Amino acid sequence: MLDKEILQQVKGVFTSLKTDIKFVADVAEGDNNGEELKSFLADIVSCSDMLSMEINIINGGNTPAFGILRNDEPTGIVFRGIPNGHEFTSLLLAVLNADGQGKNIPDEAICRRIASLKTPAVLRTYVSLTCTNCPDVVQALNVMALINPGISHEMIDGALFQDEVSSRNIQGVPAVFLGDEQIHIGRGDLGMLLQKLEDKVGSETDTNARPVEHKFDIVVAGGGPAGASAAIYSARKGLNVAIVAERVGGQVNETVGIDNLISVPHTTGSRLSADLLAHIENYPIKVFANRKINSVSLKDKEKRIAVKGGEVFISKAVIIATGAEWRRLNLENEDKYIGHGIHFCQHCDGPFYKGRDVAVIGGGNSGMEAAIDLAGICSHVTVFEFADTLRADNVLIEKARSMSNIDIHTNSQTTGVKGDGQRLTGLTVKNRVSNEERDYAFDGVFVQIGLAPNSDLFAEEIELSPRREIPVDASCRTSVNGVYAAGDVSTVPYKQIVVAMGEGAKAALSAFEDIMRGVV
Repeated sequence: MLDKEILQQVKGVFTSLKTDIKFVADVAEGDNNGEELKSFLADIVSCSDMLSMEINIINGGNTPAFGILRNDEPTGIVFRGIPNGHEFTSLLLAVLNADGQGKNIPDEAICRRIASLKTPAVLRTYVSLTCTNCPDVVQALNVMALINPGISHEMIDGALFQDEVSSRNIQGVPAVFLGDEQIHIGRGDLGMLLQKLEDKVGSETDTNARPVEHKFDIVVAGGGPAGASAAIYSARKGLNVAIVAERVGGQVNETVGIDNLISVPHTTGSRLSADLLAHIENYPIKVFANRKINSVSLKDKEKRIAVKGGEVFISKAVIIATGAEWRRLNLENEDKYIGHGIHFCQHCDGPFYKGRDVAVIGGGNSGMEAAIDLAGICSHVTVFEFADTLRADNVLIEKARSMSNIDIHTNSQTTGVKGDGQRLTGLTVKNRVSNEERDYAFDGVFVQIGLAPNSDLFAEEIELSPRREIPVDASCRTSVNGVYAAGDVSTVPYKQIVVAMGEGAKAALSAFEDIMRGVV
């Protein structure tokens, strides 16, 4: 089933396996998908003497599926379906992590939080094999299952189990269920998912434990292009620096194609994030990933950043590079239908709307790119832009206008979200010239109206602009001595990767200068 080149690569990956790993599969007799899974697993098993497989022929049940055993003991990891596409990496990592040599096992503090989760916890994640966000969620929950024996996690290929997807009213992926309750949909990382589980099931934690304090010269809050640049420039100046972030790469991880990073003709968001981490690892930078900042104290000479789990980061200077997240419509019922008709990523959730009518809200580059992508899947795409002209690059506008199943409306304000209580059914849109409102029926809506700065945590400590951005001067200094801001969270115009990188460098150089002068 796997071609020779891929098999050779897998053999290289598994050449150092030291643990007996067994795949135990359940398949239905005469099921083509079951036969395909048997062939798939046989190919994988052929890559190492430490791998084996056991096939059970059963009648009924949720087949095809297989679990991973380590030294004949269940790991809690199950794949229902065949983990091809983007989930192939999830399988490889599950094997490596079960062997104890995976690359995405978190640090000791995060492992303690995972081990403290109250169990049992039965988790299921519905995925699309074409979804670029799904593997992050699957891999994070697989890691939790390995660390905490009371957690089990099953990846489910939604394309193979359409009846189940329909009965659970799933309209977006990845969709995570704790038992029968959906607790997460869309992109996510280990830190985000861990916090959701802590909120849902609770933790067996020692409430009398003292916070763990970490001291540095500079703490960079955020791990995107601005944060990575700030940390690297700080380390090159000989400063003791830490990155505190939910994940390295930040919002870049959600970008599929990047063609305007100067000197790099083309890359992807996931590749750029990996390159950022590789560059960071060339320096003595301490990376505290999967951290959710709870509170900050920035006005005193000693800056303090506290994160979920009891860690506190103390430093002379702080560089805020927390970036931005997808801006929402802020309409009644919007939250109710996110993941049930309202989406933010056409690459992940577009396949659910094959042959159906959808809308894209936003006429910038991201909106036009989404419309073009969706036009190849959906029967019809309608674009609504608030302004009187489209803001996208001409090449995208011309491409969209050339496609017969895309309609574009400018001067259009979305004023209402309509649904049947379970899923979105349409939008109410106002013509800003005539003020006439009209109801449209849609199966799905993709919101592409820009980004909102991640600045709320700093609102009580630092000045914010009316747009909730952090005002900075030409040197990235903020209204508080010893605090700097860079990238999309700041007032610097043009939210671009290359701009964020430059601003991160400026912030680091300003902080170094102030430390050397004794200002901070």
